[in-house]
Amino acid sequence: MSGKRTFRVVLPLLAVTAVFLFVMPRTAKLTYEYKRGLPWKYETLIAPFDFPILKTEDQMTEERIQRNTAAVPYYRYSEETASESLRAVTEADFGEHKYMKGEIITDVRSLLTHGIMADDRSGGELDDALLSGDMVYVQRGKRVKTEPASEIYTLSEAKAKLQKDLAEIFTDEQVDSLLRAWGVYDALVPNMIFDRQATQLLQSESTAEISPTLGYVRAGQTIVSQDEVVTAETAQVLDSFEKEYESNLGIAGTGVLHWIGNAGIALLLVLLFFFALNFSAPEIISSSNRFLYILLIFTVFTVVSITVPRNAPNLIYMVPFVLCAQMLEVFFDRRLVVGVYSVSILPLLLYAEPAVPIFLIFECGGVVSVAFFRYFRRGWRQFIGALVTFAVMSVVYLCLRSVDLIGGNIPRVLVGLLISSVLCVSGYPLVYLFERIFNLVSHIRLSELCDTSGSLLRSLEQKAPGSFQHSLQVMNMADAVAGAVGADVLLVRAGALYHDIGKMQNPLCFVENESMLLTEDQQRYHSELSPLQSAQEIIRHVTEGAELAHRHHLPQVITDFILSHHGTSRMEYFYDKYLKEGGDPAGEDSFRYPGFRPRTREQVIIMLCDSIEAASRTLKDYSRESFSAFVDRIVEGKFEDGQISDADISVKDLEKVRRALKDYLAQMYHERIAYPKRIKK
Repeated sequence: MSGKRTFRVVLPLLAVTAVFLFVMPRTAKLTYEYKRGLPWKYETLIAPFDFPILKTEDQMTEERIQRNTAAVPYYRYSEETASESLRAVTEADFGEHKYMKGEIITDVRSLLTHGIMADDRSGGELDDALLSGDMVYVQRGKRVKTEPASEIYTLSEAKAKLQKDLAEIFTDEQVDSLLRAWGVYDALVPNMIFDRQATQLLQSESTAEISPTLGYVRAGQTIVSQDEVVTAETAQVLDSFEKEYESNLGIAGTGVLHWIGNAGIALLLVLLFFFALNFSAPEIISSSNRFLYILLIFTVFTVVSITVPRNAPNLIYMVPFVLCAQMLEVFFDRRLVVGVYSVSILPLLLYAEPAVPIFLIFECGGVVSVAFFRYFRRGWRQFIGALVTFAVMSVVYLCLRSVDLIGGNIPRVLVGLLISSVLCVSGYPLVYLFERIFNLVSHIRLSELCDTSGSLLRSLEQKAPGSFQHSLQVMNMADAVAGAVGADVLLVRAGALYHDIGKMQNPLCFVENESMLLTEDQQRYHSELSPLQSAQEIIRHVTEGAELAHRHHLPQVITDFILSHHGTSRMEYFYDKYLKEGGDPAGEDSFRYPGFRPRTREQVIIMLCDSIEAASRTLKDYSRESFSAFVDRIVEGKFEDGQISDADISVKDLEKVRRALKDYLAQMYHERIAYPKRIKK
C-alpha cells in the first residue's frame, strides 16, 4: 500500500483498537468454573482476604416483598378531634342518670388519650393486609415515636370497652341503650388520623435499608475443599468471593500486565477483522467509504459484545447481534459478511457466561440470516426473516439446554431471543441513513437505479436513443452472464444501464445514434475530423459520463462502471487509420481511454458485454462456431492488452463468462424460418 493509503487504513484501525481497550474490563477475572451439584475440581480454596457473603437476587427480592407487604402505619394524634369528642360527651343530657356522667367522661377521656383509629385502620386508603400489626408510628405534637398497635383502639373496640367498663360499674342499668340514647357513641370519633404519604415514605426508606449481605468470610477460612460437592450455599459464597476479587483485588493486583493483556486482545480483534476483510474482499480496503462503514459496524457490535456480558448479563439474549450481519449483507458479499460478523461477536467467547453456548446461538442466527436475508429484506417479509432467525436461535438454545450446557429460565430466554429478532427489524432502517452518509449502494438502491423511468435514463433515451438501446442490450447480456458466474446481478444491470450515459452529451458522435438523429442535410460527424480528433471526441464520453454521475449523485460503484467499461484499451479503428495516414506511433496514448482497468468480476462482465454487443452487429455468420470464435477473439484481445490483469476473477470464472456469452449470442441470433410470400390470385 502507498503511504497515503496506509495512513487512511492504519489510523482508523489504531483508533478502533484504542476504543476496544477503553471499554474492556479493567479488573481481573477468576478462572474457576463451577456448577451446583458437581464436585469442586480444583484444590482446596482458602479465603485470601475478608469478604462479605452477598445475598442472591432472589433473597433480596423476597426481603423487599416482605418489607413492602408489611408497612408500618403512621398516625397523627388530633388534639382538636379529641377535644370536640370530649366536649360533645360533656354537653350531653343525661337526665335522671347524671350520677353516671363523671364515670362516662373519665372513660371517654382515657380512650381518646390512648387514641382511636378507624375500624379499617387506614381510613380506606390502603389495604389493611399491607399494614403490620405489631407497632405503629404516632405523632403527638412535634414528637414521633413508635407505640404498640395493641394500645390504640379501633372505633368498634373503643365503644365496646366503654360499654363493658360502665356495665361493670352500673350493673342495674342498660348501659348500651343509654349510651346510644345520649349520643355518646356518636360523639366517639377517630382521633388517630392515618398519614398515607408518611407511611409510604417510611416504607421506601425501610426497603432501601435492606442489607445486601448475609455475613462474612474471614481470611484463612476454607471456602470449598477439593472434590467437595458445590451446594447452593457454597456457590453463593464462591459468587461473593468472585465479585469481591474482581472489584477490589482485580484493580490492585493486575496493573500493567492487565493493561498489556487487554491491549493484546484489542489488537488481535482488529487484526482478525483486517485479515477477514483482506482475504475475502481486498478491494474494499482501497475504498474509503466502504472501508469506514464496515469498520463502524464492526466497532459498534464488538463494543456491545464486550460491554453487555460484563455490565448487563441478564440482557444478553435481547441484544440484536444478528443486525450486524444484516447491515453488512445489504452492501457486501456473503463471504465477507460471515467473516466480519464472526469476529464482531468473538468477545462473547471471552466475557459471556456460558461463553461457547451463547456465541454458538448468535453465530447460528447470523449465518442463517445471511443465507436467507436477501429473500426477506423487503417490507413485511422482514418479519418472516425475524421469525426464521428466532426459530433457529431458539432451537439451538433448547438443544444446548437439553444437554445441560446452558442454564436460564426457558420462557425468559425465548422472550429475550424474540425481542432480539424483532429489534433487528426495527434497526434495519438505519441502512438507508448509512447508505447516504457513506455514499454506498444497497440492493434496494440498485433496484431503484435499474428503473428505466428515472430522469437520467429518460434523458439518455431521448438524446441518444441508439446508445440507450445499446445499454439495454448490454444489460440483458450481462444479466445472463452474471447469473452464470454468481456475480451481483442487480449491480451488473445498473452498471450496464449507466455505463454510456456520457454519450448523451454528444450523441451524433456515435454511430448507433446517427440513423435516428442525423438529418438528410447533415454530414456524418467524423467525416471532416482527423483520426486523432475523432478518437478524442469519442473518448470524452467516459469523463463526461463520470461528471454526469457525480452531478446526479450516483453511487461511486456505478461511476466505476463508467470509468472501467473501456479500461485503458486503445481505440483500434481510429489508431489504425491514424497510422495509415502517417501518424507517429509514439502518440498511441492519445488513443487510449482515460479510465482504469476493471477490478471486480462485475466490471469485467460489463467490459466484455459492451465490446461483444457492439461488435456482434457486424457478424455475418450466425453459427455456433462463429459465435465461439468471435467471443474468444474479443476475450483474448482484452486479456492480451492487460485489461483483465487487475480484476479479481479466476480463470475458472472467466471460462464460465465465455460460455455464457456464447450461449447468449446463440439464443439471440438463432436461425429463423423464412416465410414464403403468398401468391395473389
